[in-house]
Amino acid sequence: MLKKQILAAVAYPLIVFPLAIVWHLLLFKDRYMSFGYFDGEPNIAVGLASMVVQGAVLAAIYPMFQLGSEGFARAIKFAGLLGLFFWTSHVLALVAKQNVQHAGTYILMETIYLGLQFGLFALALGVIFHGAGRASIAPT
Repeated sequence: MLKKQILAAVAYPLIVFPLAIVWHLLLFKDRYMSFGYFDGEPNIAVGLASMVVQGAVLAAIYPMFQLGSEGFARAIKFAGLLGLFFWTSHVLALVAKQNVQHAGTYILMETIYLGLQFGLFALALGVIFHGAGRASIAPT
């Protein structure tokens, strides 16, 4: 089980980091600048470090999460629930803390982005933990 957790922890930043760079800094950088998303230049190293920590935490708690399902259904439920948590703490919190220009557009764009992020992570979890039955998902 530890090997699968390590794979999941590594998969998260491997999925999220390139997606974040392409989405926020290449495809829609001007839009995010207009939202006030960046205050100066983004700190790429700190962003990557936060993703590494997030991946480790998500990989550590996934085996403990019992949702009454297995395989890809379990991974989708887990990623959906944690994605919703991230959405409220990331998207809604920013809109609550500062005056975001075009807040509706920002919320929509970040909702799509987080949907992609956690959708891809759910697929990775489903592949990595494929065949891990209920008896083998207890934390190790």
